[in-house]
Amino acid sequence: MSGSSKTTRSMKLRLLLLLPLVALSAGQSGPVGEERVSFQTSAPYSPRVHLDADVAMVYGFNRNLAERIESWRKPGYGIHFMTGVSWGNYQDYLYGKFDGRKHEDEEQMDKDGRPLRHGRSTDVFYMSPSESYGKYLASGIDKALELGVEAVHLEEPEFWVRSGYEPNFKREWKAYYGEDWQPPHSSPDAQYRASKLKYFLYRRALGQVFDSVHAYEKRAGRPVKCYVATHSLLNYSQWRIVSPMSSLIDVGCDGYIAQVWTGTARTPNYCSGVRKERTFETAFLEYGAMENLVRASGRRVWFLHDPVEDNPDHTWEDYRVNWESTVTASLLHSGVWRYEAMPWPDRVFNGTYPKSRDRSRPAKTSAKTESTPIPHAYETELQTAMRALGDMNQPANRVRWLIAGTQGAGIPVSDTLMFQRGDPDGSDHELGSFYGLALPLLERGLPVEPVQIESAAQPGFLDRYKLLLLTYEGQKPPTPEFHTALAAWVKKGGALVVIDDDRDPYLAVREWWNKPPLAYATPRLHLFEQIDRGIAAPGLYREGQGAVLWEKLSPAALSRQPGGDQKVRELAMRAAAAAGLAWKETAAIALQRGPYVIAAGSEGAPEGKAPPVLRGKYVNLFDAGLPVLTEVRLTPGRRLLLYDLNAPGSSAIAAAACRIRNERRTGRILQFRADGIAETTAALRMAAARAPSSVLANEKPLSQESWRFEDGTLFLTFPNAPEGVEIRVTMDR
Repeated sequence: MSGSSKTTRSMKLRLLLLLPLVALSAGQSGPVGEERVSFQTSAPYSPRVHLDADVAMVYGFNRNLAERIESWRKPGYGIHFMTGVSWGNYQDYLYGKFDGRKHEDEEQMDKDGRPLRHGRSTDVFYMSPSESYGKYLASGIDKALELGVEAVHLEEPEFWVRSGYEPNFKREWKAYYGEDWQPPHSSPDAQYRASKLKYFLYRRALGQVFDSVHAYEKRAGRPVKCYVATHSLLNYSQWRIVSPMSSLIDVGCDGYIAQVWTGTARTPNYCSGVRKERTFETAFLEYGAMENLVRASGRRVWFLHDPVEDNPDHTWEDYRVNWESTVTASLLHSGVWRYEAMPWPDRVFNGTYPKSRDRSRPAKTSAKTESTPIPHAYETELQTAMRALGDMNQPANRVRWLIAGTQGAGIPVSDTLMFQRGDPDGSDHELGSFYGLALPLLERGLPVEPVQIESAAQPGFLDRYKLLLLTYEGQKPPTPEFHTALAAWVKKGGALVVIDDDRDPYLAVREWWNKPPLAYATPRLHLFEQIDRGIAAPGLYREGQGAVLWEKLSPAALSRQPGGDQKVRELAMRAAAAAGLAWKETAAIALQRGPYVIAAGSEGAPEGKAPPVLRGKYVNLFDAGLPVLTEVRLTPGRRLLLYDLNAPGSSAIAAAACRIRNERRTGRILQFRADGIAETTAALRMAAARAPSSVLANEKPLSQESWRFEDGTLFLTFPNAPEGVEIRVTMDR
């Protein structure tokens, strides 16, 4: 899309200036001390991980913590502390050093009595947390608090669905339910109750830690924030893990890190009978679930990206393409502007991975002869993106959809989605009950959102939605209050599509809808009674200003059927029309955030529909060369992060693979200091009216090959240095 004539004139006037104005660095563009970009590390500072970020999250309390913290504090990073919740190098707790009692009976165990280890470790186990374990975590975190950390992040409170057979869990079952333990795999009811208990145990453990941190705040007289770093509800459900998720807001959590990355988002799912990786679409929905988790509370959420991932067997090109997909997906959620740019930067900038894949060899080949360090172009691209991430807190009046389908669509999801994942009769392993409803809309350009059921009863929470697609296949409503809120929403004009065949075996678990005085065979019956007692058979019903459409089908089955996606869209369109909601599909999705344009071409675009085209003047931030593009075709699968040179209020420096400090201008001379990761290349693209007469780096001329004037911009490159490089650009009169 081309900019307005007014915008074009503004750009021309700015280019007539003798020298371009230079933006502040991304990491420093907000108020002093504002936290926008972070990373986590267990290593001390080194020049190879000199990241353009505000916060270093120092990991683990058992090894040289004070020295590691000081190494990151010295170069000016804010210091947070992070440690694992369900696992860690906690041998002093396991073997009795902490309280004089061994705790090996708290190791999560499967039905064969095998303890669940983390990764390839020999004595790092996933824990079944007793109250003493919560006290242990709190005591360890006290060490970090005394070292002056500004926030605490508790990572991955995870209870595996296949566990629940360990002695501690059996004791906790008796205390929680007042009855003898039942093997989780013995019935759907036992599995559901086991998951509810697992949920409670980690909520209790985290509550103990939060209480301890808040007690420290009072003693020390300084604030300390508490965050939980967690996978999304969608990923935990598909990977068969239980975690306390939305309930943590009620026990002292200040927010979350949304741990969404290539490793989670590339998990295959079904749509229209095709099972494959859909990294962009899955990431978009995972990030959306995490944003929705905090929307009602006003708490903070950080979106994580990872330029590589835990699996070391992919190629550098594979990592890059999938990283671009996750970054694009995250930036399409304009309500979030804080990011964990990467976990473990050492493995990114110092690690080696396959340069290419020999398709004739097994997929999991890890021969060292095939591995290479990170490509230089990828190093530059990562630093360019990090600077842009720090600049995403744009005014609301400068954020708008450029290309999108019908807005206000959502898929209600509950934490109970994690409770039906195990034997017997576990719900669909590919999470088809959710993806079977969400993907058909997202792949046609509708920015559909997961909608947290646990928050829905809060005043105004559902007001942003016009269309909801609901099923109780694979999940259950935790309380009847959701139905009260949903019924009111429908009557005020909402379009509700219920796709459910009432065949889920977990409908019979002991829960509120079938406990006296209630006696419903399914919670759907209770919902329909709240809306209108006349909804007795599948069909379309108009209710107040809205509408309800019930179709007796399985969403998971539809996800596996060719044409199942079209069936879901037809139902959604029918309900939307009944409620007076206009329907629109697009072949791509694009959002403008200030001068940034984030765009993705849809692989599910209608056949024969030409890809949309953006026209204007853009810098491609996903290209180390920072090319200027005047026409951008959003072909299927294309992911883009662009800087719009024509956008009102755009900065002179459009992109930089470094941090810019101390910008100053004197007459014809522009100077600034740039710092970045050692042994990498800084690349900058800035607006300029004409070619400069000289460009100096640390008082030495840059070679003619290191800079060029083109397309009304100046492009220059130079070696990055953590200690900084002084750049001076002199313009002719």
